[in-house]
Amino acid sequence: MSIAENIQKIKAEIAPNARLIAVTKTKPVEMLMEAYEAGFKCYGENKVQEMVTKYEQLPKDIEWHLIGHLQTNKVKYIAPFAAMIHSVDSFKLLQEINKQAVKNDRVIDCLLQIFIAQEETKFGLSEEEATELLASEAFQQLKNVRIAGLMGMASNTEDEDQVRREFKGLKQLFDSLRALYPSMTELSMGMSGDYRMAVKEGSTLVRVGSAIFGSR
Repeated sequence: MSIAENIQKIKAEIAPNARLIAVTKTKPVEMLMEAYEAGFKCYGENKVQEMVTKYEQLPKDIEWHLIGHLQTNKVKYIAPFAAMIHSVDSFKLLQEINKQAVKNDRVIDCLLQIFIAQEETKFGLSEEEATELLASEAFQQLKNVRIAGLMGMASNTEDEDQVRREFKGLKQLFDSLRALYPSMTELSMGMSGDYRMAVKEGSTLVRVGSAIFGSR
């Protein structure tokens, strides 16, 4: 199947509850253009340098999402154009995003990354840290970031029950926070291997790469 057909198939599977973000890391610009020419304009990158390079080479109506771990010293490179940053895992990072958003006269949508997996390698805030951050006075001072929701990455395991439990837990946290912060409308969870389950459990954004572009 072509890239365009893969996109249509996934969009049909997740409609009407979730939006698709095509994960374009390591993929050449030609492949992104193929998706773009099929009318698809929502791309997710893991690395800042790769995102900036592709942004410069591709049409400017593409919506770019940073989905990988973000270092504070790299925020300035994507602040002019990033539509959403999915991987906010510290207050320090949020402060830097706010600072760079001010410089660019923008309000940048962010998702708090919540640690839900059983692996030490994943980044993220605990439920307590996220709740405290949102309630803090220091956060209220940040006028150029908008917390649009939460993001989480499930454990990399064949155990579907475990993955489902992790998604359910994140959805519960999302629901409880959303009751307090109505601007939180997005729940980013689910990748190529588990996006169908993620949508069933309430995901509104799925991050899919290999199921669109083929495995690397």
